[in-house]
Amino acid sequence: MPSDGPGRGLRVRPTSSWFTTGFSVGLGLTLAYTTLQTVLRISGILTLLLLSLFSAISLEPVVAWMTRRRIRRGWAVALAVAGLLGLLAGFLALVIPPVSDEVSALVGMVPKWLDQLHDRSSFLGRLEARYHLLDRARREFGPHAGTTVVGGLLGAGHIVVSAVTGAGLVVVLTVYFMVGMEQLKRFGYRFVPLSRRAAVVELTEEILLRVGRYMLGNVVTSVIAGLATFAWCVGLDVPYPAALGFFVALMDMIPIVGSTIGGVVVSLVALAVSLPVALGTAGFYVAFRLAEDYLIMPKAMSFAVNVHPIVTVVAVVVGGALLGIVGALIAIPVAVGIGIVLDDSVFPRIDRS
Repeated sequence: MPSDGPGRGLRVRPTSSWFTTGFSVGLGLTLAYTTLQTVLRISGILTLLLLSLFSAISLEPVVAWMTRRRIRRGWAVALAVAGLLGLLAGFLALVIPPVSDEVSALVGMVPKWLDQLHDRSSFLGRLEARYHLLDRARREFGPHAGTTVVGGLLGAGHIVVSAVTGAGLVVVLTVYFMVGMEQLKRFGYRFVPLSRRAAVVELTEEILLRVGRYMLGNVVTSVIAGLATFAWCVGLDVPYPAALGFFVALMDMIPIVGSTIGGVVVSLVALAVSLPVALGTAGFYVAFRLAEDYLIMPKAMSFAVNVHPIVTVVAVVVGGALLGIVGALIAIPVAVGIGIVLDDSVFPRIDRS
């Protein structure tokens, strides 16, 4: 069909100027940089949110067990949180008195040490005469020693206040997540197309179930580690057996490195008894670690999911590098979830192609 005039019937392709392209790229980079800076600025809050959500997921099997016995979800959440806070209060009640006593004893020994520094016949006096410790301390701190001490105390107080505030925020957010867990899941499922929603719901529920079971198994192994520590310390008269047992139980929840750190701390405390007792304590923890890895952990995790040791090590290292202790704590459950997605969704699709 002929055109009615010049230019008619021709499509004109719109062109974009260099200014428009540059402006779009610059705006995108600015938005990306602003988003990155915002995430970095609130990274601490995001870490607390992640820890709270993980705690709620870990306690979900306990809440579900109580709701199946016709306990309302609100009361079930209250009982679970009360039990958790009771354990925390018990740990503080065991730890604070001995720590307070040791600090008081240390403060009380300071005048005696100062007197010994001026007594040339004592061991500290001979060290002072040879190395001039007091003069070095005065030169190190100088006239601003008081300011340095006050600054250190204020910094320590800030750390304590931040830790208490963070712990309180985690507890409150955990309660909110636990109470509204079903609503949160239903809200998240609405973003999935209806044709695939049933499969996603089934996969998500399986992941949450396995993660909850893994955490319960981890708690069982931690309790065994704490009881073994308590029995060992009582048998060898190592001081503060209950506090050390509770500490080891908490540290054992951190994969790979937790039980090692706990064993080192208990071995150092055992030095107060004697060097042979400390060496025997270190050997005890080496043997217990082997028993935990090859006997206790497989039995406790048999109802949850098997995770390859290489995956465990890599997950803990990466999680610890990204989020510290929180990352190491949640690394294996995240690896469990990824493994379930691969086994149930990704690999079958690849095999069918």
